[in-house]
Amino acid sequence: MSFSSAAARPLVDLSETDTAAWMKSRGYNEVHARRIIRELLGARSGGKQRLPDGLEDELAESFAIQAAELAMKQVSEDGTTKLLLRLHDSRTVESVLMPDYHPDRASGCVSSQVGCAMGCDFCATTQTGFERNLTSGEIIEQYLQLRREALSTGRKLRTIVFMGMGEPMLNLQNVLAAVERIAHPELGAFGWRQITVSTVGIVPGIEELRSANPGVHLAVSLHAPDDATRADLLPAGKRFAVNDILEAADRYQETSGRITTIQYCLLEGVNDSLAQARDLAHLMKTRRMHINLLRYNPTGLSLRGRTYLPSSMETTEAFLAKLRAHGAVAHLRRARGPDIDAACGQLRKRAGLPFDPKVPKLFQA
Repeated sequence: MSFSSAAARPLVDLSETDTAAWMKSRGYNEVHARRIIRELLGARSGGKQRLPDGLEDELAESFAIQAAELAMKQVSEDGTTKLLLRLHDSRTVESVLMPDYHPDRASGCVSSQVGCAMGCDFCATTQTGFERNLTSGEIIEQYLQLRREALSTGRKLRTIVFMGMGEPMLNLQNVLAAVERIAHPELGAFGWRQITVSTVGIVPGIEELRSANPGVHLAVSLHAPDDATRADLLPAGKRFAVNDILEAADRYQETSGRITTIQYCLLEGVNDSLAQARDLAHLMKTRRMHINLLRYNPTGLSLRGRTYLPSSMETTEAFLAKLRAHGAVAHLRRARGPDIDAACGQLRKRAGLPFDPKVPKLFQA
């Protein structure tokens, strides 16, 4: 199926209910709505099925082919690929494709917002501020772009994480709507277990995710074992205490049956002491959670005029060893794309494309 249109709304932005309602208004049987979404998301089964005469033409005339277009692409020596996508209002958002150890697999990182309001001091995304939430279709468009990019390199997109630009818990309605269409076995058929939603620790958002219980994994960007250090790095730490965040994660884990991942980015002289490793391990003592240590990609001066550096490999290995010595389950995730603008928000900031009214728009009202 091929769609092309200059219409205001992209087809990928429509839920199954929206698609069915539109079809009914045009005199078509709504039973075809699920089939349209399946084919749009590349989840065909049993070969191409014929749609009612005229339906494809009406779809092409009524909806846009894409929710975003490629504005810029960077490819690292290690195969990591960052995509800068331009949205209908000329704003830009980043997505990243990361090759797996398996030669035929890849993982994707998608954004949930244009910019971010969290103000994490070591993050490049916050330096351009928050502009707006992404629609469910704009989130799905990232998935489609990453899947095509993976296929072009002989790989298959196997997992996606909401760890790109923005705080997913502050756009949870659209995140969940996108996850539903991507993961549902009768729609995108990607699988719930293949998706991780990350948060800096927005407790009400974790509770809302638990209530929805979509079956996805949860990751918490902790970055410090104590409230004082965390609040200095992440403004959200002033509102939500470490223990409150972990207790919310406990409840989500109990409801979902999914093991929570604790994200911890090591910063030289800030959160990488052996005492902090011990304290972090102590937090995990009664918890079945997995600590994911991250190596920092420097982003220049922070919002507060600081320059953060990655911990040395010697310090990193000692931190990891201390965690394990105290019984924590932990591993080090190797840095990806150090020779490109791989950290969240770097490419968007460097490209200078947050909003340019002179750039032709994809869609016309």
